[in-house]
Amino acid sequence: MSTPNKSPRRRAREFALQGIYQWLLSQSSLTAIESQMGEVGGFDKCDRDLFLGLLRGTIGNAPDLQVAFAPYIERPLNELSPIERGILLMATFELVHRPETPYRVIINEAIELAKGYGGTDGHKFVNGVLDKLAARVRADEVEANAQQRRGARSGNSSS
Repeated sequence: MSTPNKSPRRRAREFALQGIYQWLLSQSSLTAIESQMGEVGGFDKCDRDLFLGLLRGTIGNAPDLQVAFAPYIERPLNELSPIERGILLMATFELVHRPETPYRVIINEAIELAKGYGGTDGHKFVNGVLDKLAARVRADEVEANAQQRRGARSGNSSS
C-alpha cells in the first residue's frame, strides 16, 4: 500500500480513508477499526495523531459533513462510490474542522487519494466538489489565494 517516499501525513490520510471505507461498508465500531488499522503493515510510519483525528472526526461528524458537501454533487449520496464518499467526508472534515491545514493541501491530498484508490475520473469529481465547498467554508482563504495568484501573474506580488 504505502511506498517509502510517502510522508507520515499522507500515510495517515490513507489509513484514515481505509478505516472510513470499512465503516461505510460494514458500520464496524470505531474501536475495531482503529485496532485493525493499527495492525496493518506500514501503520507505524504514519502520523498516528492525524490518523486518529481524521478517522474519529470524520465518522463522528459524518451526517453533518454529508450535508455540507451534498449541494455540490449532482447525484444522490447513495450513488457515490464508497471511496469517493469516504474521501469527500474526510476532506470536508478537514476543511471545516482543521483550519490550520491550508485548503489547497486538503484538496490536493484528496485528489491524490482519489487517483490512487478511486475510479478513472473520480479525482476530477472530488476536485470539483471540494473546490466549490472550499469557496463556501474557507471563503477568505480562497479569495486571498486567488488574489495572490493574480498578483503573481501580473508581476506585482507586493506581499
